[in-house]
Amino acid sequence: MEKAPTHMSPSRSEFGPSEGRKSRRHLSSEDARNMVRVREARRAFAKFYAPCFWYLRQDMHLTLADIPEIVRGLRQNGGRQGFLLAAKLCR
Repeated sequence: MEKAPTHMSPSRSEFGPSEGRKSRRHLSSEDARNMVRVREARRAFAKFYAPCFWYLRQDMHLTLADIPEIVRGLRQNGGRQGFLLAAKLCR
């Protein structure tokens, strides 16, 4: 008699009752847009740190209030790619 494989995918009942349901977070559309802007600003900060933001701490925690400084740095020293990303952050 053959044994069943030891690593089988779990059945849906093992995931729990909330698996696959819609998120329960209730955000206004403005808050959701701001969350995305902060996330994009953090990515731009990490990507363009050396040419644009060398004077700031590398482990700086960016917030919504820091986005104008990120946009300024991208426009001045980020080249074409940084300039386009700054325009995206200003929307």
